[in-house]
Amino acid sequence: MANLPKNVAIIMDGNGRWAQKRLHPRVWGHVRGSFVVSDIVEEAQDLGLNSLTLFAFSTENWSRPVSEIKVLIKLLDKFLARETGRILENKIQFKVIGNLESLPAVLRSRIAGLETQTAAHTGLKLIFAFNYGGRSEIVNAANLAIASGKQVLTENDISQFLYQPAVPEIDLLIRTSGEQRISNFLLWQLAYSELAFTNSLWPDFSKMEFRSIIENVSTRQRRFGSYEKASSYTDIANRAQEHQLQFKEELDQSNDKHQS
Repeated sequence: MANLPKNVAIIMDGNGRWAQKRLHPRVWGHVRGSFVVSDIVEEAQDLGLNSLTLFAFSTENWSRPVSEIKVLIKLLDKFLARETGRILENKIQFKVIGNLESLPAVLRSRIAGLETQTAAHTGLKLIFAFNYGGRSEIVNAANLAIASGKQVLTENDISQFLYQPAVPEIDLLIRTSGEQRISNFLLWQLAYSELAFTNSLWPDFSKMEFRSIIENVSTRQRRFGSYEKASSYTDIANRAQEHQLQFKEELDQSNDKHQS
């Protein structure tokens, strides 16, 4: 697939509804969904993706019952304990983005340890967004840039102070459960992302459906505001800047001729 989207993000939605349809507590769906994560990570590796970013817990999720919040935090801890061996074996680079100060110290330590262990890995970049909000990330980045002495901010300034500056521009966002919104997720990184929505609830989301979406999106032509095909937003941004400078130079030359 020549135009395979290399950097994919997923909003893993529908766990609670999946459980309720089966007359189980909502947390039952979260438990089932955590095992689907393992399957999708494996498929992302097989597809040769560069990165997979998963929305695990939003800043707005704190409005849920405390009992459910405890389960979600515990599931992250259990996932890391269960999957650390496979992450190391497959040279996956693991990162978490978000405000982690509210998490238990033991979990923060586990996250930091795994990030350090996998920092030099060259395989799939697996990124969990936990206690994450897109607006908060942008505001935090702007404040850090200002604190560093910046007075007039550029896009590059904001990018450098995001939670994880190495997180790439997203090529494709997938959301499960039939909802069609981005819910304050990766607002900066999704600027020119392709979008795909599926009615499947997250616990029903399969490797086959994931691959099918990837293959379908790979047939789309991405132009990023240009009429010419482009490989990335960065390519178009650089080209746009070059053309803008060229236009200004030619305009200045034209004005000089008229004045003389």
